[in-house]
Amino acid sequence: MPILLFFTLFALLDFAILFSVGSQIGLLTTLVLVIGTGFLGLHLVKREGVSTLQRAQQRFAQGEIPSDELMTGAALIFGGALLMAPGFLSDALGFMCLLPNSRRLLGRLLKKLPGRMSVYSMHSRYRPGNTGWSEDVSPTSDSSDASEEMTSRSNDPLEGDFLGRDETRR
Repeated sequence: MPILLFFTLFALLDFAILFSVGSQIGLLTTLVLVIGTGFLGLHLVKREGVSTLQRAQQRFAQGEIPSDELMTGAALIFGGALLMAPGFLSDALGFMCLLPNSRRLLGRLLKKLPGRMSVYSMHSRYRPGNTGWSEDVSPTSDSSDASEEMTSRSNDPLEGDFLGRDETRR
């Protein structure tokens, strides 16, 4: 409920600012500014999105999880959506999500918020050619039984795994 209230108040404030600025500078100038920021934002989303995708592919090739690139992509999508909405307040916040230095500043501010969740709690790597994510778990003395059980079952197929037919059994 608080999020819905926040978005409603944000939209009302954005429209109030848009109408008050529009009454001062005129309808045509306001429309040109709103449409111009939309096109500029679209160009920035495309440019930053392509570079973010390239960095994510490089990290995948190195066997790393591209968590920073995923967060950047989410910020780009959010910023692009804000720039498509008519309003000067949403445009300002959208540009902050699109420009790299201000996006890092927003990221640092969000990390300081209480109750934030970590992207992935275990150290894991994706190895190309493997069947999926492999977790690097270091067993402690308390969980030796659990780690032995996990290693003994690691080669067993899971439900939904594809097991190829051995060609020599015909």
